[in-house]
Amino acid sequence: MWNTGVSVFEARTPRGYPGCMSSRIVRSKSCTIALIVLLLYSWIEVTAENVRYNPVPREAVESRLGKYAGNNKQREATLKQMFADAGCDDQHLSEQPVKGSKLPNVICLLRGSSDRVIIVGAHFDRAPDGDGVVDNWSGASLLPSLYEAVKTEPRKHTYIFIGFTDEEQGEVGSRFYARQMTKEQVVATDAMVNMDTLGLAHAEVWASHSDKRLLGALVYIAKQLNVPVTAVNVDQVGSSDAEQFSERKIPRITIHSLTQETWDARILHTSKDRISAMRLDDYYQTYRLLAAYVAFLDQIASAPVTANAH
Repeated sequence: MWNTGVSVFEARTPRGYPGCMSSRIVRSKSCTIALIVLLLYSWIEVTAENVRYNPVPREAVESRLGKYAGNNKQREATLKQMFADAGCDDQHLSEQPVKGSKLPNVICLLRGSSDRVIIVGAHFDRAPDGDGVVDNWSGASLLPSLYEAVKTEPRKHTYIFIGFTDEEQGEVGSRFYARQMTKEQVVATDAMVNMDTLGLAHAEVWASHSDKRLLGALVYIAKQLNVPVTAVNVDQVGSSDAEQFSERKIPRITIHSLTQETWDARILHTSKDRISAMRLDDYYQTYRLLAAYVAFLDQIASAPVTANAH
């Protein structure tokens, strides 16, 4: 939930990309992500070719993005239908009633061969002004496309794709989901990937509020794809759904597209939050990165796993 009255950013460019950022938004001169990547992932022999996933065409991603119209109730119904259209059947698609909200969380379950879990989430609700495309239909509408990217490949992890309700009211849906998790479910969850406010620029990561291993994996796979990713910390801008999982000690990472320039444009929570504000080339590139990333996490996110009884 972004605090629209604040305009202080800390930005860093992960080493492995040309130079460190040197503009007025920079509050730290260090570029430390390089060391994390080298130490954690120098032993991995992974390329974009052997991470197994099947991204959907750009036309499908943009078609889903274009279905933003309506109030929050209509958006919840649209997201559920998009999951169904993507192949998430009634047995694995559900609505979770949320205490304190009139609308449920939308959940699509994709079972793996083990008891380990990766959660991928984004809130579908919107602020009153504008169309709420950037914040956050841009994230919610990618969930079915990410489901499609990994559903046909063998996998160890069970993926749980969640459209959260009422983030704009204080992260109500994500808080409810995280707090109702049992201790066993928390221990089994290796990662929570949160998407909020995409497509204003290329992919950015909230590095200071991301697990170092998940952060290193993102930078690693971005280099394999030759896709830019920048660490832009938004600690003083607001919170996000990922923080509810951090409180349960679940590793989390938040992907966004906020920079000082896009923040100063005053798009979020205003009448400017329309599809015309999106940079669609960057948006599809971000989808490609996320599709590869969530597939890559299945390979590296956990210790040796045990057989799943399902």
